[in-house]
Amino acid sequence: MAKYKRYGREDQRALATWAADCAARVLPIFENAYPNDERPRKAIEACQTWVRTGIFKMAEIRTASLAAHAAARDAKAKGNEAACFAARAAGQAVGTAHVAQHAYGAALYALKAIAASNPVQTEVRLQEERNWQSQHLPGNLEDVMERIIIQKKGKRIVIKILKGEGF
Repeated sequence: MAKYKRYGREDQRALATWAADCAARVLPIFENAYPNDERPRKAIEACQTWVRTGIFKMAEIRTASLAAHAAARDAKAKGNEAACFAARAAGQAVGTAHVAQHAYGAALYALKAIAASNPVQTEVRLQEERNWQSQHLPGNLEDVMERIIIQKKGKRIVIKILKGEGF
């Protein structure tokens, strides 16, 4: 069984804040497509509430995360990959309250949402977003960005998380 890197409570809260911010940046992609579906927004709000209060209620965190992921599945079923990824970013963000490594997923899916939203200047927009993500991480957590990889393979762009020791 893999050993996760242990984060202190303050680092986990900082990661959750960052993850919620990453997800919020792509939330309009989802909300423009599905303006009456509040599940991803509520997931981000649940994450922000946990950061602000420190009160962890697993049932609330899990419900918010699963609802955002259900919204992602619904968007995918309707053929909207960008909205799917934006909703997944929200689901991962709130999951950071439970496991800090979910913050990586929020950043990853935010990047995937941007890539899927518009094929024009994708590489430039991805680099701008990755730079924003990197600049908004607290200095002691900058190693997070070392695991989030954007690669060009032929005409395809692959965005992934490097797993391994400590992940």
